[in-house]
Amino acid sequence: MIPAARLPGFARWGAHLDTLLARPEGLWIHGPAGSGASTLAEDLAARRGVPWIEAASPEAGTAWLGAHPRGVVAAREAPPGTADALALRLPGLDEEPAAIPGLLAALAEAEGLEGPLPPALGMLPCPGNLRELRNRVVRWKLLGQLPEPEAGGPPRFEAEDLATNLHALERFLLHRSLRRAYGNRSEAAARLGVSRPQLYALIRRHGDPVRGEAPTGEEPARLRRRKRRG
Repeated sequence: MIPAARLPGFARWGAHLDTLLARPEGLWIHGPAGSGASTLAEDLAARRGVPWIEAASPEAGTAWLGAHPRGVVAAREAPPGTADALALRLPGLDEEPAAIPGLLAALAEAEGLEGPLPPALGMLPCPGNLRELRNRVVRWKLLGQLPEPEAGGPPRFEAEDLATNLHALERFLLHRSLRRAYGNRSEAAARLGVSRPQLYALIRRHGDPVRGEAPTGEEPARLRRRKRRG
């Protein structure tokens, strides 16, 4: 488990942990995905000697607190006004990049890695996610694999028509998500907010730079029509 002192934002709230733990209310730890909310909730629950839960929704967390008044909830969202709990929001790494070296050191120690880590492991965008930092450390340990470099930036949109520009933007966003997910297609689909079948259609259209797959599908109809019109 990552020590609480390594988590983003600890410099602001760490000095008040003992006071927080002594309060009679439940605790509600929330933050963006991978911010360490579950890690801290488990730690604080152990210190209090109470149960904790990773709530799927604010309503579920509130209902659970009704049965566990001093329990600890980990959630993505802040508690609703009806929850009798003290809320602590953890920032993402993109908000607290100064926390990255300490987190990498803790993750490397947990994986039994010695010596300095390659600087590329700590470069944002992760994007702001402890889970991705852990994935980077594990991939470096097992595969010697560093993060794929980001593409040179968004398309310059030098064409005037919408179809060409949308095609270029779609390709850029797909390839960026695949690089950031190290080729994990489930994660890439979640980043893009599309289904797995939709992701595979995009890969057929634009290829996969991580797996070295070239495009195999047809261009979208709007782009074909544009090209026919000349």
